[in-house]
Amino acid sequence: MEENIIISNINDFLFCPRSIYFHNLYSGYDEHTYHGFSQVQGMISHKSIDEKKYTTRKSVLQGMDVYSEELGVVGKIDLFDQNNGILTERKHKIKNTYEGYLLQIYAQYFCLKEMGFSVKKIRLYSISDNKIHNVSIPSPDQKERLLEVLSQMRKFRLDDDSFYQNINKCMKCIYRQLCDYYDEQT
Repeated sequence: MEENIIISNINDFLFCPRSIYFHNLYSGYDEHTYHGFSQVQGMISHKSIDEKKYTTRKSVLQGMDVYSEELGVVGKIDLFDQNNGILTERKHKIKNTYEGYLLQIYAQYFCLKEMGFSVKKIRLYSISDNKIHNVSIPSPDQKERLLEVLSQMRKFRLDDDSFYQNINKCMKCIYRQLCDYYDEQT
């Protein structure tokens, strides 16, 4: 039986497939030893969701575990307002709507649908500037792209010769000193 993919790893994989290896390597350590400013801000932003203290409205599901047998993914949603059918993924600050953000919330969408929930609207919420970014319900092509990325994730190996380094991403990676692809002179 194949292991399920953690939904939040989709965004990480698209940032850099190797980062998931280093994230798992550090999983037993105190996060303060390796998290950078952005990761700390993200953790603070999600605290109310993780503790289920964002709202007291019973119709709003917060930090709920989700699963899709079809996709082979597991994870958590940030917020789902059952009354309005609105799924919201919160980020500390959204400067760009990256593909990883979209595929992550699409996976959450498909999980909720498979679990019997009626999702009518999807959005990303940028906490620091209080902006909502509406996202369309995934098209068949977008679902196909999600399935393609999940397939790539299942096949990826750390020593894969086809790995392409993006130096701009390397410069922002909290694991760059551990990675044999990173060269501080670059």
